[in-house]
Amino acid sequence: MTGRAPGEARGTLSGLLPRARRFLLHRKGVLLRLAGWSLLESAQTFLGGYCLARALDRGFLAGRTGSGLAWLGVAAVAILAGGPLVRGVFAQLASLVEPLRDGLVRRAVTQALRRAVAEPGREDGGAVSRVTHQTEIVRDSFAGLVLTVRSFVFTLLGALAGLLTLTPLFLLVVVPPLALGLLLFLATLRPMAAAQRAFLDADESFADRVGAIGAGLRDIAACGTGAEVGARTERLIDAGARAAHALARWSAVRTLALGVAGQLPVILMLACAPWLLRQGVTAGALVGALAYLVQALLPALHTLMTALGAAGTRLLVVLERFEDRTAEPAAAPAPPVVSGSTGPVRLQRAILSGARPASRPAVEVRSVTLAYGPGAPPVLDGLDLTVERGEHIAVVGPSGIGKSTLAGVVSGLLVPGRGTVLLAGEPVSGLRAEELAERRVLIPQQAYVFTGTVRDNLLHLRPGASSVELSRAVDALGAGGLIGRLGGLDALIEPARLSQGERQSLCLCRAYLSAAPLMILDEATCYLDPVAEERAERALASRPGTLIVIAHRLSSALRADRVLVLDGTRPAFGTHEELLAGSALYRDLMGHWRSG
Repeated sequence: MTGRAPGEARGTLSGLLPRARRFLLHRKGVLLRLAGWSLLESAQTFLGGYCLARALDRGFLAGRTGSGLAWLGVAAVAILAGGPLVRGVFAQLASLVEPLRDGLVRRAVTQALRRAVAEPGREDGGAVSRVTHQTEIVRDSFAGLVLTVRSFVFTLLGALAGLLTLTPLFLLVVVPPLALGLLLFLATLRPMAAAQRAFLDADESFADRVGAIGAGLRDIAACGTGAEVGARTERLIDAGARAAHALARWSAVRTLALGVAGQLPVILMLACAPWLLRQGVTAGALVGALAYLVQALLPALHTLMTALGAAGTRLLVVLERFEDRTAEPAAAPAPPVVSGSTGPVRLQRAILSGARPASRPAVEVRSVTLAYGPGAPPVLDGLDLTVERGEHIAVVGPSGIGKSTLAGVVSGLLVPGRGTVLLAGEPVSGLRAEELAERRVLIPQQAYVFTGTVRDNLLHLRPGASSVELSRAVDALGAGGLIGRLGGLDALIEPARLSQGERQSLCLCRAYLSAAPLMILDEATCYLDPVAEERAERALASRPGTLIVIAHRLSSALRADRVLVLDGTRPAFGTHEELLAGSALYRDLMGHWRSG
């Protein structure tokens, strides 16, 4: 888990503030009605201390019991009137909170669907958290924040008006410690938000890691990388623990601020009581002032600091996760370099025999960085890669390291936060959907077969293919037996009746027929046996064009011209022999695979 720079946090905050302003401006009527109900509540606070002071000074202490009871009766009526006030406040609160929650649910679902379409093989545990848990956090936190800030502001107005009415001397005693405590509390908000952000980052990263481990247990066992996966998961747990400790420390500072703002004025009022009495302040006024402090200001302060210190920072951090995380790629003209364990290795290779020396590479990945969310660790971090035309490469690495993410970036389905991707010299970001379909074909792990004839499914990417070309594809992929069992090319397919391996076989035939010069297999043979997988990869590599294989088995690396090893921030690229000599991870992967 990686932290976020203060400048980045401020940038995210500045992006949220305009949205918040627009949201509130569209509901000015609701805010005015809420302020009206709250103003009545402020009058209730004012009457509480004022009536108590008058009941003592003009009633009980003056020997007029009836007058004292009458003043207390006015205070009691003000308290009883609080029921309708609360009802009015909550009615307006619902008009603020529910539209916010509904909008965030729509936003979270839209983001999740976009990512699912862009990268079908990736399970986004964080998306589930955003749609359910984090949406409810926003709803509850926003409602609590509105209630407490509104209550504090109007309670403060009522209490200060009451203190001023009783005697302006009270403000000299109350305002300085109150202001000091509030300033101390406000100073804790930014670091507390950073700690809350780190905690949620760790929680979301841990959820993603657990999902990736569950989906990749077979790869982890086959490659013998259980210890490395466990160490990375342990680091995420440690990061969450550190964030929780930081939250606890700032909570202690918040408690100190509450003591300064809420308790110190009471102590000062009692300490200054002799001086105040000498200045002509009555005993009733002194009791009324203490009532304002103890019964109104102190509870309001406690609620405010709890809400802003916990719910407020949590609300800010969670809202950041609903921001659009897609950024346009920026040009990065630096020469393509990948760092391996033996130092930088320039990814330039002579054009394959028959290719024109002046032709552009099939794929150029320039300084690409991509992370799934603000504050999340990058899955790809400054990656550079060049794949020549006609080349066959394999991509290997531990589960969850970013292999499928790379496939999504190269195919144009995922937009990196930084860097650029070129297909035959043209930026992927500038190509329309139909142009992308002509330049590359991506076969994901979950093969898609639709209801229709076998022929319709095979010709989906190239409807104009001849019968001879169709037969050649079926023979090359060894799919004749499957098609025969299905009833021939004109048999109707029911996708639910096909196994995952049968679906992959049909989709590989479909890809073989495609005219796209670049083919990307994202574990598209994982449900085939090793013999069928080898036949499919060799057949697809023999067709004109470039082949990128996100390897399910390490045997794919032995068949490739070159291999890209993704290893966090230390990727390596080269031939099988070069990587055995220069990449410790590749040696380990190969050693575990061969011994298994």
